[in-house]
Amino acid sequence: MAKYTVAVAGATGYAGGEALRILAAHPNFEVTCVAGHSSVGDKLGKHMPHIPQLADLVVEDTTPEVLNGHDVIILALPHGASGALASQLDPNAVVVDLGADHRLEEKSAWDAFYGGDFYQHWTYGMPELITGVAADGSYSRQREALPGTKRIAGPGCNVTATTLALQPGIAQGLVESKDIVADLVVGYSGAGKNLKRTNLLAAEAFGSALPYSVGGTHRHIPEILQNFAHAAGKSAAEADDYTLAFTPILAPMARGILATVSAKLTDKALGMTDAEIRQVWLDAYEGQDFMVVLPEGVMPATANIIGSNAAHIQVVVDHHAGRLLAFAAIDNLNRGTAGQAVQSLNVALGLPEDAGLTKIGVAP
Repeated sequence: MAKYTVAVAGATGYAGGEALRILAAHPNFEVTCVAGHSSVGDKLGKHMPHIPQLADLVVEDTTPEVLNGHDVIILALPHGASGALASQLDPNAVVVDLGADHRLEEKSAWDAFYGGDFYQHWTYGMPELITGVAADGSYSRQREALPGTKRIAGPGCNVTATTLALQPGIAQGLVESKDIVADLVVGYSGAGKNLKRTNLLAAEAFGSALPYSVGGTHRHIPEILQNFAHAAGKSAAEADDYTLAFTPILAPMARGILATVSAKLTDKALGMTDAEIRQVWLDAYEGQDFMVVLPEGVMPATANIIGSNAAHIQVVVDHHAGRLLAFAAIDNLNRGTAGQAVQSLNVALGLPEDAGLTKIGVAP
């Protein structure tokens, strides 16, 4: 079986390491280059002992000369670094950016939340993202934009959980656009490998939960609103039609995101039964192999999705508050980052979408 060669930049970080773990077992990819910064010259096994088949690869410098010459290039770099590098990469290679540099379509959104150079939007790598609803009720999805693309922007992990939780309700007009609230419990790997931050020390993290990037400052907000607009069949320029109160909370676990997203019910939704509302989610995710709408009464839990590319979804109506509650549990490093990137890469290259991926979690 022919294999695509893959170079991974940022290979010793959490996102890059998860990409390597998935790629090492993928039938269609061969990791032939790993690149980094502070780890240059080390064997990969020093940093990623859980991937023994790649242990002897030597970490090289992150330069275009090192990365070019491979069929696929995965960039697991901080925002700003990918964009500056991407223009120097082989246009014939398939490049996947796990960072933020190519996710946003509107420069104004980038300027408001990131600043600095604005790099052009790439094909967005969330196959299940709803992009419209036809008259017959069928959904169009971002998957349709992926085949043959050479540049893929990997979504943010918090974005993924929030979007997948609520998008069926937005697409079908069941929730008001101006009163959406998302609270996310996030594992510490979501903060990356950064030992300079004292709140990441074990003594600070164990037995404690900590909100961060509060008050509308989190950089994933414009990307979520962009997705909400697309789910409603609108353009990214209409993302301001939506407002979101977004609060992530670091919790003492290595992996996982549990998103609780609530929104006020529309008059249309108020005229529906709970079963009819639930059916909207079942219909929206029918045939989407990595989307698991849990049985009624079963709530998503991060422990059930660790190591998988699945998203566990539940929806409940709060009649007292007149609100819809949508829940999603994902592994932030897998479904939220590297797994979703490989899923999109599979589609781009015409491979089976689930190749090298699993929706079976590790529990307990």
